[in-house]
Amino acid sequence: MNHIKPLKLSAFAFLVLAGCNATMQAQASAPKEFIKAPLAVVKKAPVSENELKRWSHLDLIKDSIPGMSVDRAYAELLQGKKGQKVIVGIVDSGVDIEHEDLQGMIWTNPKEIPGNGIDDDKNGFIDDVHGWNFLGNAVHENLEMTRVVKKGDDGSAQYKEALAQYTEKYEEALKDKQQVDFLLDVHNTIKKELNKTTYKIEDLSSITSADPNVLRSKAIMTQIFTNAGPTFDPEADFGEYKDQVYDQIDYNLNKDFDGRKIVGDNPNDIKDNHYGNNIVFGPDKEKALHGTHVAGIIAQIRGNNLGGDGVATNVEILTVRAVPDGDEYDKDIALAIRYAVDNGAKVINGSFGKSFSPQKQWVYDALAYAAKKDVLIVHAAGNDGYNIDETKNINYPNDSKDNVKEFTDNVITIGAINKSYGENVIAPFSNFGKINVDVFAPGEEIYATVPNNKYKYLQGTSMASPNAAGVAALIRSYYPKLKAAQVKKILMDSGVALPSKVVLGTSENPGERPPAVSSEESSKTAKMVNAYNALLMAEKMSKK
Repeated sequence: MNHIKPLKLSAFAFLVLAGCNATMQAQASAPKEFIKAPLAVVKKAPVSENELKRWSHLDLIKDSIPGMSVDRAYAELLQGKKGQKVIVGIVDSGVDIEHEDLQGMIWTNPKEIPGNGIDDDKNGFIDDVHGWNFLGNAVHENLEMTRVVKKGDDGSAQYKEALAQYTEKYEEALKDKQQVDFLLDVHNTIKKELNKTTYKIEDLSSITSADPNVLRSKAIMTQIFTNAGPTFDPEADFGEYKDQVYDQIDYNLNKDFDGRKIVGDNPNDIKDNHYGNNIVFGPDKEKALHGTHVAGIIAQIRGNNLGGDGVATNVEILTVRAVPDGDEYDKDIALAIRYAVDNGAKVINGSFGKSFSPQKQWVYDALAYAAKKDVLIVHAAGNDGYNIDETKNINYPNDSKDNVKEFTDNVITIGAINKSYGENVIAPFSNFGKINVDVFAPGEEIYATVPNNKYKYLQGTSMASPNAAGVAALIRSYYPKLKAAQVKKILMDSGVALPSKVVLGTSENPGERPPAVSSEESSKTAKMVNAYNALLMAEKMSKK
């Protein structure tokens, strides 16, 4: 699915998680103080559980892990410094603002009196105390290609392309259903044999049955555990995989499903703009998992021994719920961006995207509005493993009407890396493109908040984007005079170099990856976001 969300499991994903180390190249023409990729580094020991939970904050030199050097930045650059509060807009599936690890980090509208049923600030949204929910009680939605196909053949190229992609996606979904049903059957066989719901790889060795089906299931689960790593939980992860696949068939690709009716607006009328409600986590808090995880990456409380640590300490999360389980409407995204801008956000994270955008101009206008108000938009590149410079792979929203020339300078697009620096450092699911992806950030196995005081590892460019947004918020907190375009330039120019050669995307053959190519093909910068370097550059730029 082109909709950007945490990459869920597949049978093949379990078999390709192992990374490798490789020779590193020194970063050219960087200031002496900058962290540079050394000539050679190999991780001397396996990644510990504590390292895994916060690897995105670690340092390539000190820890042999390509994190963003966040811990080092706090220890060496920010001690004794006082920044100012930065509002970060999260346009997503909603945020559990009651989560224990986000307390004190949630934006409150100073112009609104809670619960009085009056639009005190006269912005058209009643009791918008912590943000706004443009989806109301809607949860599931079609993909945009499904909506285009549902409208019928109008003879347009868009319809033909949507129909072709829809047909391909539906066939893939049916194959995925067969796969997930098979995996669930294997899992259920093991559960029955062990007489327990949750089990580890060690439990499999106790199985002594001579039943061929049990032995086959044992062998399959042993292989999956071996390749999936220490965070694998068959009950939870297979359940999520099932939800993803069945949601595609039941909702995303179901032409008979109408997810918008419950909202009550006309999604094709941008002037019909006061709808939804103020319940920012939506009708089912559990369905706000994606947005809550994004918010946690940026703002979960540092050093409190709960879950992971956020990148930025001096932030307030402003929630705008506009991304359903399916593809977002252009209207909702355009209005969500404007809402966040109008309420003081200086950074907006957008971990969403799609391959068709019928009303893209509404979103372009909102991006330009944000630029006029000096707001940085940080956007996820997408999880298809595609070169999004190719027209057929465009990921909306973007900042280029012709997929080449940018019309605004306040949008930065983020690809995803994993914790193992080398040829395979770019996550296989991450989109790439030397024109339309700007820089990379940690996005695989990221530990952060999820609803109801829980924590979880998730992966996707959805996680890379808020990691970069957190660094942007740090810059805007400590160097508030810098403009959005300058912050974008800092995030790009101050990054640590990728290896000279990297593997991009996935192969058509399951379990394989393409040959390595020049890292210059990966993005505009061929770099990874680094908080330490970014703050050093911000310091110098602020003095000019």
